[in-house]
Amino acid sequence: MLVFTDRMLKIMRDSEQLAQSSVSQVVTPGHLLYGCLIQKSGALGEIRLKSSIELEKLRSTVIMAEPHTKTTSDYLSCSVSKEVLAVFEKAANYMKNYNQIHLNEGHLLKALINSHKVDHLLTEENKQIIIRLATSSRDMITHLAAYSFPDITSRFIDKVSKKEETELIQFMETHFSGWLDTIQFAFQQAEQNIYIARNDGGKIIGFAAYDTYQHKKGYFGPMGVLPDCRTKGVGYALLHYCLKDMKEIGYEYAIIGGAGPLEFYEKACRAVVIPLNE
Repeated sequence: MLVFTDRMLKIMRDSEQLAQSSVSQVVTPGHLLYGCLIQKSGALGEIRLKSSIELEKLRSTVIMAEPHTKTTSDYLSCSVSKEVLAVFEKAANYMKNYNQIHLNEGHLLKALINSHKVDHLLTEENKQIIIRLATSSRDMITHLAAYSFPDITSRFIDKVSKKEETELIQFMETHFSGWLDTIQFAFQQAEQNIYIARNDGGKIIGFAAYDTYQHKKGYFGPMGVLPDCRTKGVGYALLHYCLKDMKEIGYEYAIIGGAGPLEFYEKACRAVVIPLNE
């Protein structure tokens, strides 16, 4: 069973509401596209500013469309077209490939566009804008100077020591090989700005770093937690251990480099997406 982010749940509710006023009363890929594009938070609001998509025209087209086939879905309360089921399956595959456990709007939009289910509703230029703005990792920023930190202390989280290098490198090789070079570079520095989290048995289950991402100062990341240990506050705690260090260093802001789950950081530390320069 898929688990959705809060923003994704709102997109689905808005899509269903539009379907109820449509000729067919069936959710189609077009309804899902419209549900995404009317959102104003995260990276979706940026699409409205930088694309030429006319939302009222899109709405009218979607409302009048007749789906070829219809069926039911475990995720929506009203009937859906069979194309919607294919889109959700493709979106779920993207989510798994990114090693994530919550399906978000980025996965959905990428599935909608790459499955060609909304080609008749978007120009090639607008498809590229959506892919660039909403389906890729984005840099975010959070204001540390005015940030009120939660009271988090844990005997299972500590700053990594040099003697733990081999253990952490092996953990990275097994679970987060994409960040292996970054962590190896960190151990070449005078100080390792990396926190690790362990389980009751003493095994590493997660890590987070700062002043390490792309060798840049003032950046938080990378961070990773084993999938079966997520949604338990481990990532939230690791994030705040790092951000607190960064504030104590004197950083007014922290940039979260290449954030994938945008909504996590929006909720966890009030981070906002940094607009892309055209």
